[in-house]
Amino acid sequence: MKIFLVGYMACGKSRKGRVMAKEQGRRFIDLDAYIIDREKCSIAEIFTRVGEQGFRKLETRYLQEVCELYEDFILSTGGGTPCFNGNMEYMNRQGHTIFLNTDISILTARLIRGKQKRPLVSGLKDEEIHDFVRKHLEQRLPYYKMAKEEVKNNLFEGQSGGEF
Repeated sequence: MKIFLVGYMACGKSRKGRVMAKEQGRRFIDLDAYIIDREKCSIAEIFTRVGEQGFRKLETRYLQEVCELYEDFILSTGGGTPCFNGNMEYMNRQGHTIFLNTDISILTARLIRGKQKRPLVSGLKDEEIHDFVRKHLEQRLPYYKMAKEEVKNNLFEGQSGGEF
């Protein structure tokens, strides 16, 4: 079975995907890491080289490549993966999609801590990130809501119990 984790950047897709894959004895694939490996450069470098539109084409190509190569996996997508090139519809046809719905305050805190790794927010001041996330999430939410399953994902790192 193919399982796709979708949601906004920094919502915990990779972290949760690794845990799920270990618990279920499945292959885990992080789409961004896969792209970095195949392109031999960072996501930020790809954005600089070919822009967001060029990156989205590569992302779609590698999403489809993963689906052709493997039958059973848990894949964490990039935050924008479901929103471009019909990718959400494609993933829904290929397997089971899960939207990790995470509170904006948690996303903002995580993005501020790791913004140098995120091309879409790396140039923003810390105090600008919350508004950016709110507006950006509003645009992406209709795609995320197309997932077959939605899970609240509102714990900070280090907390235990309750929802993941």
